Amino acid sequence: MNDRSQKLLQIRPEIPSAKILPNMSDEERFQNETLRPIIKLQNDLLLASFQNYIVKGKNSFYSLTIENRLNYITNAIQKDIKFRNSLKGMIIGQFTFEEYTEYIKNSSALNKRMMNMVIKRLQDQIQYFEEGVLV
Repeated sequence: MNDRSQKLLQIRPEIPSAKILPNMSDEERFQNETLRPIIKLQNDLLLASFQNYIVKGKNSFYSLTIENRLNYITNAIQKDIKFRNSLKGMIIGQFTFEEYTEYIKNSSALNKRMMNMVIKRLQDQIQYFEEGVLV
């Protein structure tokens, strides 16, 4: 393992609830070992990125009901390919070389898991996006 990989692993938060069990699928193991810690580490950047997305969308987000705001988050990530690729880059850029090698073996399934986790994280912090909150 090279110096970059070691440093990346050192800065990641530990997530005690992300269990690693012997009978897990490779995707679930990757999700718990790699994706969860990286997404937690990148939380502030993900929030700022979505805040910027709202502003670029002419702040229409603020006129929506809470249910529609939750749907807005989902639609933004699932349907706006440029935005989704930007979010993926924020996460993939934190992979070690070894993790990237593992990721490319099943990137489609892992991308789906990754984006679902980001959607859930943003939705769970929806209060951050109240109008007037400074980034």
